[in-house]
Amino acid sequence: MKNVLKKIYLLIIGGFGLISFCSCGKNWQPLGAEETTIRVAASPTPHAEILKAAKPLFEAKGYTLIIKEYTDYIQPNLATEDGDVDANYFQHTPYLSSFNEERNTHLVSVGKIHYEPFAIYKGKKDKLEDIAKQDQILIPNDTTNEARALLLLEEAGLIKLKEGIGILATKKDIISNPNQLDIVELEAAQIPQNRKDAAFAVINGNYALQNNLTSTDALLYESSQGISAQAYANVFVVREGNQNHKAILTLYEILTSEEIKAFIADTYSKAVVAI
Repeated sequence: MKNVLKKIYLLIIGGFGLISFCSCGKNWQPLGAEETTIRVAASPTPHAEILKAAKPLFEAKGYTLIIKEYTDYIQPNLATEDGDVDANYFQHTPYLSSFNEERNTHLVSVGKIHYEPFAIYKGKKDKLEDIAKQDQILIPNDTTNEARALLLLEEAGLIKLKEGIGILATKKDIISNPNQLDIVELEAAQIPQNRKDAAFAVINGNYALQNNLTSTDALLYESSQGISAQAYANVFVVREGNQNHKAILTLYEILTSEEIKAFIADTYSKAVVAI
């Protein structure tokens, strides 16, 4: 009888533990109608810098902006989902859609702000014309940015992808690789530090900026007329339920204003392009 009671007790305790575990992150509430303080998660460069430029314009309208910087692509979304921050600014729509699907989150875009052209950067070699058999090229390993990197390699004439695959491309969709290039996938943040170990590297705009890479280091930027310019525009993101809040819409309006567009053009040149 004691053993039976012990088992029942353990099941009850386990059940409470499961309930407690499952309830984590479920306390999110939408912003109150009169809320004037907005907390935004952002990558340090260029997103947090752009937010800092927008901060006095936002606060001149009676609001307060708190900027929280993150160096990865996962925690800002989780913080927004859980309500630790009210919004984030670091990602493009394909990544957001993929994240929502994989993590069962409820994040939505308020709108586009800027576009960061991917570029092929110098590694061991300084010219794309010097490409040779079995040269190594580094690309990001997350699903959406891998496709973007492959599209740029195709634009450079280094590979050929399956017809019409677009932003869904993976290495399996390469149908022609005449130089038998060794295309190596790495976490996006690690590529700038490792680019000298490869012939070339395809690097996200924000990581290029964070590592002081400039247009003189870039060999080929994405075309502003290509699929990436619109598909990969960086967006201002909130948890569903906050997208029509007055403070959120006011901040988005400022982030897309002529003043901030001028700041972006003057500060980042080709590396960041306002929408």
